[in-house]
Amino acid sequence: MTIQIDSLAYTNRLRSLPPGHKLSFAGLLLIISAVSHPLVQILIAAWMSIWTVGYAGIPAKTYFKLVYAAIFFWLTSLPALVINGTDLAHLSLIENDLIGGLNIGSYYLYISHHGVIQAGAIFTRAIASLSCLYFIMLTVPFSELLQTLRNIGCPVLITEILLLMYRFIFVLLNTANEIWIAQKVRGGYRNFSTSMKSLALLIGQLLKRTLENYRQVLLSLKSRGFTGELQVWNSYRYRQSSRYSIEAITGIIFLIALEWVENGRIFTRV
Repeated sequence: MTIQIDSLAYTNRLRSLPPGHKLSFAGLLLIISAVSHPLVQILIAAWMSIWTVGYAGIPAKTYFKLVYAAIFFWLTSLPALVINGTDLAHLSLIENDLIGGLNIGSYYLYISHHGVIQAGAIFTRAIASLSCLYFIMLTVPFSELLQTLRNIGCPVLITEILLLMYRFIFVLLNTANEIWIAQKVRGGYRNFSTSMKSLALLIGQLLKRTLENYRQVLLSLKSRGFTGELQVWNSYRYRQSSRYSIEAITGIIFLIALEWVENGRIFTRV
C-alpha cells in the first residue's frame, strides 16, 4: 500500500500543478475543517474526495482503503466516548443524558447522549482533516513537499529528518514483510503460541536490520561527499490551471460563507 501511494504521487493527473498551490489549498481546508461545524466538515470531506479520486485519478479502492483505516481507529475509540457509568444512587442525575443502559451490580452502564454527539463531531472532523492530508499525500511527491517547505522557510534540519524518516518507512515495511512471509512459509503462525514467538523474533530481526540499513545509509552519504545538507533536485515543470484555481477559490469562499451562516443560526437559537 505505501509503495503504491508513493508511485501515485508521481503519476496522478494533478502532477503538473505547482505543489505550493496544492499545499495551500489543502492547508486552508484543513484549517477550516478544524474550526467548522459538522455540515461544513462533511462537505469538505466529500469535496476533497472528488478532487482526489475524480480530478487526480487516484483509484477509488486505494483511497477508500485509507478512509476505512481511519474509520477503524475511530471505531476503537467509540466505546470510550459513548459508554459511561455511574452509581445507581446517582441515576437521577443522568436522566437527560441517558439513551439506554443496564445494571451491573450497584453500577449502571449507559449510552451517553452527549458522548454520541461528541463521537459524531470527532468523526466528521477526523474525516475532513484526513481527506485534506490524503490529498497532499496522494498528489504531492514527498521530495516536492520538502522543497516547498524549504522555500517557505522551514529549517533544513527538520526537512532532512523528515526525508530520512520517510525513507526508512519503506525500509521498515519491506523488511517486516519479507520476514513475515518467511516465517509464515515455515509455519510460524499456525497457533497462538508460535505466533507470539514468531512476532518476537520478527521485532528483534526488524530492529537489527533497520540499524544495519541505517549504518549503510551513513556510509553511502559519506562516500558521496555529504556536507551536512541533503540536496533534492527536481526538473519537473509545473503548469498553473485557471479552472482549478477558480474552483478552489470559489469553493473555499462558499465553505467560509456556509460556516458563517451556521454560526449565525447557533447564536440565534441561543
